Amino acid sequence: MRKITFSRHLLTQLIFLLVGLFILIPVWSTFRLAFDGSLRARPTEFTWLPKEFSVEAFTAVLDRPYQSVEFSVLLRNSMIVSIGAAILAILLGISLAYGFARFRFPAKETGLFVLLLAALLPPIAFATPLYIILSLLKLRTTLIGLVIVYAAFAMPFAVWNMRAAFQAIPKEVEEAAYLDGASHFQTFLNISLPISLPSISVTAMIAFLMGYTEFAIGWLFVDKADNVTLSMATYALVAGQFSGAQSWSYLGSLAIIMSIPVMVIFILFQETLMERLLFQETS
Repeated sequence: MRKITFSRHLLTQLIFLLVGLFILIPVWSTFRLAFDGSLRARPTEFTWLPKEFSVEAFTAVLDRPYQSVEFSVLLRNSMIVSIGAAILAILLGISLAYGFARFRFPAKETGLFVLLLAALLPPIAFATPLYIILSLLKLRTTLIGLVIVYAAFAMPFAVWNMRAAFQAIPKEVEEAAYLDGASHFQTFLNISLPISLPSISVTAMIAFLMGYTEFAIGWLFVDKADNVTLSMATYALVAGQFSGAQSWSYLGSLAIIMSIPVMVIFILFQETLMERLLFQETS
């Protein structure tokens, strides 16, 4: 084993320390902002602790953070849109990913390139066609329309990620199932799909986050306050703070509350992934 010199070890630790501070200081500032009841305007100085500890911002945000809409309505909209987009992206992308991974057909490479190009394009590039299509279908101003929009954003990544998972499965495993008389669908459902569940779970989490955190494009497809999501309400708070209409503590408190469902989902998925990996090692 190669021995690391003391100077190199010290430099590595300093780099890790800087990266950790770069991540932790904004998080701590958000907590300080949320619990500081003395803020009545834009913060002009950095302090480690709140000058006046208060939970008033949390109480206000948990009541009606956006206009007259209750927090429960915003949370429900966010869950419907983000979970629905993740499920739709997985259901539509999984067959396409398996087809790209296992079958040969004309223009296969072209299709993969188009998907990769779509993944690299900014979401605003899809705004106009989706606006026209959903307007024709009378779905533009509904939560179903937002589900379709965010699922379209997540589809390219979902297909590429799940395709890599299916390609990692040895072909001999599927060929053994064919020899036992299983069809393509039975082989996919009983062998390929269970083995690929960890990658599919990761894809679902990324698709969920895309729908849960996006706010800019969503305003094009929402015309009622009852369809606003938490991320849109956070942006509205930011706009209100710069105009002096809202306390800056509201932003920090809403950001903390909004992060709780994400942390819970990550913890649940982490346990599922660990169980699946342990099962694969023992099987």
